[in-house]
Amino acid sequence: MKIGVISDLHIDRYNDETLQQKDFTLTLANEVNRQALDMLLIAGDISNDHMRSFRFLQALEQMTGIEIYFVPGNHDFWNQSQDDKSTWDIYNFFKNTKYYRTGSPVDLGNGWALVMNAGWYDYSYASDRFSYDRLKERSYYGGTWQDLVRIDWQMSDVEVSKKMAENAQQDLESVKDKKIILMTHVATHKAFRVPMPNRIFDYYNAFIGTSDFDSFYEDYDIRYSIMGHIHFRHKVEEGGVEYICACLGYKREWRTKEIVHEIRDALEVIEI
Repeated sequence: MKIGVISDLHIDRYNDETLQQKDFTLTLANEVNRQALDMLLIAGDISNDHMRSFRFLQALEQMTGIEIYFVPGNHDFWNQSQDDKSTWDIYNFFKNTKYYRTGSPVDLGNGWALVMNAGWYDYSYASDRFSYDRLKERSYYGGTWQDLVRIDWQMSDVEVSKKMAENAQQDLESVKDKKIILMTHVATHKAFRVPMPNRIFDYYNAFIGTSDFDSFYEDYDIRYSIMGHIHFRHKVEEGGVEYICACLGYKREWRTKEIVHEIRDALEVIEI
């Protein structure tokens, strides 16, 4: 089985004469078909609105004819369309689609399973020179981490991270006899934080990943750990696990100006 992996498409950051939302759908669909993929995994941040992200998944599925699975990223929990859904409403909206199978791991056959969990950040990736109280302000050097104003879990980030991890452990336990692909949005290995010391990311690394998943890599047979969020493309192998971040990222972060080249470069393919 050939499985494609990508994340952080951010399809709604652009709508000009050079790049429109439809270009992302068409280009990714063409690449899926070119590589004859059997399945596609998207590790979050399709857009800044839950309904736009959902419609993208529907369109991509129709164009490719393959199974697509997705974990919502922090941007997908935003409600740019300003309907009456709360953050938890949006979480449950995605959970009730066929794309986000949290609470119901996917049996991939041949002794493999896919476990999906968005995860959340727990501030443990920041420099230890910042206190918890300072980090929970989510504002530094004149900038504000936008989840502060766009997302409301009705609990602290640390509590959300623990809750997500508890849910993930239940899913992992249910497939503990299988080889596992784990897909999150936030990073679950500190190799994926921005190297410190860094004037900005000593602070903002707090919102990159979580340490609540650390023990899972010892307790379960996780072979691939898929993640997004960090906007750079990187792979790490450690302890029999291949950690993959296949972020497309913002156009200003691309190495070229060509969407075809960038999607082709970002997309990782694993075979099981």
